[in-house]
Amino acid sequence: MTSLNKAFFVAALGAGVLGLSAVNASAAVVCTGNTCWHATEKYDYPPEASVTIHEDTWKPGPSITFREHTGRGYWHGETWKEW
Repeated sequence: MTSLNKAFFVAALGAGVLGLSAVNASAAVVCTGNTCWHATEKYDYPPEASVTIHEDTWKPGPSITFREHTGRGYWHGETWKEW
């Protein structure tokens, strides 16, 4: 294998690894009413949460407020409910 072939092989292998890591990374915008937050994992929210899940590329309107919070849960009014 020549040096040029090795370089192409390594570049292709690296691109493949990056491609697979991008597929595994998931993100979403989750909203309850006009309050939204970013989620790094896709959860199955309970029915009482009344959430809407959007893809990370979703563009919010001017009436949307983002309130970030870590952990598994959802906003219910002014309260973050964990489960």
